[in-house]
Amino acid sequence: MNILEFLTALTPVLSVFIFLVILRMPATKAMPISLLLTAILALLVWKIPFIQVAAASIEGIIIAISILWIVFGAILLLNTLANSGALDSIRNGFSQISTDRRVQLIIIAWLFGSFIEGAAGFGTPAAIGAPLLVALGFPPLAAVSLALIADSSAVSFGAVGTPMIVGVKQGLNEGATLAESVQTNLGNQSINDYLQEIASTAVFIDLFIGTFIPVILVAMLTRFFGENRSWKEGLEIFPFAVFAGLSFTVPAFIVATFLGPEFPSIIGGLVGLAIVVPAAKKGFLLPKKAWDFKHESIKEVDVSLEKNMPLWLAWLPYLLVALFLVLTRLDVLPIKDLLRSVQVGWGSILGTEISTYFEPFYLPGTIFVVVILLTIILHKMSGAKVKSTFITSSKTMIGSVIALSTAVPMVRIFINSGINGSDLMSMPMELATFVAAKVGEGWPFVAPIIGALGSFISGSATFSNMMFSLFQFSIADQIDASPEIILALQVLGSNSGNMICVLNVVAAASVVNLVGKEGSIIRMTLGPMIFYALLAGIIGFILL
Repeated sequence: MNILEFLTALTPVLSVFIFLVILRMPATKAMPISLLLTAILALLVWKIPFIQVAAASIEGIIIAISILWIVFGAILLLNTLANSGALDSIRNGFSQISTDRRVQLIIIAWLFGSFIEGAAGFGTPAAIGAPLLVALGFPPLAAVSLALIADSSAVSFGAVGTPMIVGVKQGLNEGATLAESVQTNLGNQSINDYLQEIASTAVFIDLFIGTFIPVILVAMLTRFFGENRSWKEGLEIFPFAVFAGLSFTVPAFIVATFLGPEFPSIIGGLVGLAIVVPAAKKGFLLPKKAWDFKHESIKEVDVSLEKNMPLWLAWLPYLLVALFLVLTRLDVLPIKDLLRSVQVGWGSILGTEISTYFEPFYLPGTIFVVVILLTIILHKMSGAKVKSTFITSSKTMIGSVIALSTAVPMVRIFINSGINGSDLMSMPMELATFVAAKVGEGWPFVAPIIGALGSFISGSATFSNMMFSLFQFSIADQIDASPEIILALQVLGSNSGNMICVLNVVAAASVVNLVGKEGSIIRMTLGPMIFYALLAGIIGFILL
């Protein structure tokens, strides 16, 4: 790989940072330019056939449609609750738990968000948590950035364990079966037992990282969004923040070790909520003085008030979303197979090997819409309010459609670049191989970065694990390191990349009307992402 080919492989990464983060262009402009640059260089330098680039772009558009459906559902749910008066009741309810914004952030973004990640994954926690925080009076930039940072540790087991069960398991395959080197390493051990070992190792490492994510959240909240711009005000609740961190990571570790990768995030989130909410009500480990934003800095939410809506009725839509997400993702129930039986997509696009499908009824967006229809009835909304809600939500989607419909095709060109006339592997594999050759036995420090790169580009921890698991296993074999630990570092790295991945950032920004501020969001989440990945590498190196 020469210098021009190296720069071509880096184009999707560099373009995002240059246009979004450095030049601060809105995603509606940055992503179309990035797509154009990536496509041109893919054709001219990487020598990918035009038909392959076109097929990858079509695949990206189809995937973008599935993401946009989730985003639209989240926006519509938010506006429905705003116009029914439910959000005002929820806001008042939180003041009964704690008026401290730091506590509210931990409960919603860290614990409730982890539960939603475990049930649905694919960016849903930020799409639900960020608007809820805004409704409580959090500045939109704080709500989105901190919700993305909070959606990290739980990602290992998002969507009922998909990043492990599908991502790592499929990633260790060559064709339809396990790679020969993996099978040799396993011996008589089943792949499912092996995945459980990796899951347990990942959460064990995360006990020393994820536990402190709530501390990072509250410190960033008070430093960047408080009147005094103070780290100290966030660190005042350090004991409570660590307590909240452990309330998720310890149950998640126990579940991952003894039950497997399907339910650590769901059960960890629920147990955490059951422990932390009563503790917060009693003021356990909390200072006497509650922390709040400067009054005039709070962004008011447009809410049509319905007096005296019971708190249970206001929360019912969110509870229904959580319930339906869990019920539709349990293998023991027939609902999952029924919903997944309907597929929309395109096989062998333009005669290539590229195929993509999504299940419209299985997507969280459909669950959002079902809950919205029930909410309209339960909250007795008028026809005028319903019409206004749909119109407002549809107009909000315009920027997201442009950004995601160009960002995802760019990603798919990058990933599907293995078929080319330059005798090169795919761009992500060439980059990973280049780094591996330079690093050698220091690989444990790099393994999480590779995982993060995969999530940043592909928009999914599952795709990252699928893309790099066999590569990580091979490197571990070459340097005589434990494959379980290296694969655990891959999983944790893909978690950290979730904080900055373009698709999640664009989607979450859309829900709270921050389209055009994607670069500002990534600048906020980049530091915690680097901290998470580097600390994982250090702990992994020590364990090896």
